[in-house]
Amino acid sequence: MSAEQQAVTEHYSVGGLADKVFDALRAAGKDLDHLVPDDLAPLDAFHIRGRDATRELAALAQLGASHEVLDVGSGVGGSARFLAAQFGCRVAGVDLTEEYCRVATLLSQRCGLAALTSFRAASALELPFSGERFDVVWTEHVQMNIAHKARFYGEIRRVLKPGGLLLFHDVFQGTGGSPHFPVPWASDAAISHLATPSDIGRLLESIGLQRQHWEDVSAKSLAWFRALLERFAARGRPPLGLHLLMGADAAQKLDNLVRNLDEARVVAVQAMYLK
Repeated sequence: MSAEQQAVTEHYSVGGLADKVFDALRAAGKDLDHLVPDDLAPLDAFHIRGRDATRELAALAQLGASHEVLDVGSGVGGSARFLAAQFGCRVAGVDLTEEYCRVATLLSQRCGLAALTSFRAASALELPFSGERFDVVWTEHVQMNIAHKARFYGEIRRVLKPGGLLLFHDVFQGTGGSPHFPVPWASDAAISHLATPSDIGRLLESIGLQRQHWEDVSAKSLAWFRALLERFAARGRPPLGLHLLMGADAAQKLDNLVRNLDEARVVAVQAMYLK
């Protein structure tokens, strides 16, 4: 693992995450022996607009039980479990953070989805799979930590079957200047590697991927965050939530993300490409 990859894993690693998650689930009144993916949505949809964004992205792909999906940067497995539960497809998840993979596996077991989901610690720049294996590659809020964009998307193209789909929901550099830190993906600029949407669009086309859908969801994202922060102000933060993954400065990270969206320092995009 490179020094930068180590810095990324240190940023995301929490320590004792499984215990914290199970304690929060109990505090939220959930039955740990009878969990369903929706019970975990406040925690494991670790991306802007949460489960709403996941549903929208999935609708583009018309997924079914015959599809095999790779979730690159799978976190604690939220999107993988949602796709498996909703569509019956098999989902393999890879994430650089070993603690996330362990917790993802435990939560899938508790949800009865171990047969359809699997998770392993691996680099997105060296995916541990043979070429042309997956019908769909899915990634949400991952490439911001990766400097080598061509290698990242090249690996995705390599493991996609001909006619396969890349679906992503990601954060890119806006026109308003450098972002304010800390943000959920980085405490400072050292591990933040934002590209512009146009740069990524050109790169994807240069490696032979064809755009099928492209939507700037920044305005929807900003409205969603403002509503979320208003609920927190009115009701307090629930025991189960993204703060478990973001650490003690979670509130500052969310505030800065809202500010960055408002000032067009970052933009959010959902897209689908065909190989």
